[in-house]
Amino acid sequence: MKSVYKITLLFGITILVSSCHNNATPNYQYFPNMYESVGYETYSESKAFKDGKEGQLPAEGTINRGFEPFEYENSTAGYELAKANLKSPLDSLSKDADKGKELFEIYCISCHGASGNGKGKLVEREKFLGVPSYKDRVITEGSIFHVITYGLNSMGSHANQLSAHERWLVTDYVLKLKSEL
Repeated sequence: MKSVYKITLLFGITILVSSCHNNATPNYQYFPNMYESVGYETYSESKAFKDGKEGQLPAEGTINRGFEPFEYENSTAGYELAKANLKSPLDSLSKDADKGKELFEIYCISCHGASGNGKGKLVEREKFLGVPSYKDRVITEGSIFHVITYGLNSMGSHANQLSAHERWLVTDYVLKLKSEL
């Protein structure tokens, strides 16, 4: 009879201990703020930051991930410096005329024309006027890259659409078109 009481007591303690344990939530949290963080509303006031705002500006000197800095500024002086000094980093193995032509046909042909004569479809339909022919301009690979990067006059920047490598491929293709005119 004594053993039945012992077995019943042991069974009761086992049920009591196992019913208190929950695998979904830990019983003890060492740093509860790491488990349950405080949610801040975007652009709301908060005492967590020095200036009292939740939405903070990036630290000074930071650049976006994947962004490649361009050392020439967006000005006439920067254009002239790029025209005189900037050289293509592409060697003969990394130049791809077919890819350059493909990118030119996507982004440039509608204004500059297939041969670079400044007579693209948008110019013929008088949507844009004054697009120069490559033959009429003194251009270098540095000036072409600068214009593709920042834009010039009514031409906008293509830095968001084309990576630096792709801009150099288009530059190489534009120089090829200039030599054929």
